[in-house]
Amino acid sequence: MWRPWSKSTVQIHDTSSPTSPFSFSSFKDIQNLCAEEPSQPTATAKKTSAIFHRVRVANSLLRAWSTRPPALTQPPKDESLTAQSEPSPISVPGAEKRIVVYFTSLRVVRRTFEDCRAVRSIVRGFRVTLDERDLAMDHGFITELQQILGQRKLTLPRVFIGGRYIGGAEEVRQLHEAGELKKFVEGLPVQEPGVCDACGGYRFLLCDECNGSHKLYSDKGGFKSCTSCNENGLIRCLSCSCAPL
Repeated sequence: MWRPWSKSTVQIHDTSSPTSPFSFSSFKDIQNLCAEEPSQPTATAKKTSAIFHRVRVANSLLRAWSTRPPALTQPPKDESLTAQSEPSPISVPGAEKRIVVYFTSLRVVRRTFEDCRAVRSIVRGFRVTLDERDLAMDHGFITELQQILGQRKLTLPRVFIGGRYIGGAEEVRQLHEAGELKKFVEGLPVQEPGVCDACGGYRFLLCDECNGSHKLYSDKGGFKSCTSCNENGLIRCLSCSCAPL
């Protein structure tokens, strides 16, 4: 039943070397990998070191050029051209000795009304000459502020101290909290106590021509707009700081 024992006809070749400590064929390349590399000629070594030296020199030059100050690499700028390119500061002519505040007394936009009230409260605390210009009372202030700022769309309030533009509500709050705002008002005339006898502090009076209606009637032309007052039928009080400059 069992196959008789016989010698195998397959011949196994001995691939091991008598000088090698390994007898497995899978390690036949280890000797080649671990063998020491033959020493290179002296000329090749000198050539390689020269290449490395040139690379190091080039890298050092690149680093030196990259860290050079910009003033040495750029030509000097013409100061006259720089002065012409800078925008001129925004200012209100004729208001060098007062604080000018452009605001609105309307409560249409609550945030704007609260900002205007807060800024007016801050600048009134310094008790210096104050010129409050209410855009809701006189539409001429709108055109005036647009010409000063060079903008069609306006956000209120806007503050000028000593004729120089300071900013809006956020800028005034930050300067006041940092204690810097009082430095801007130093030297301004102190405001006289009391209110104006003519307008009672409102700074506007009813127009004498139309009695506040802003309309005039004539038998020939009927009703026409009054040219002596603004659209609200009011005129500025000449006894207050709100009078035209």
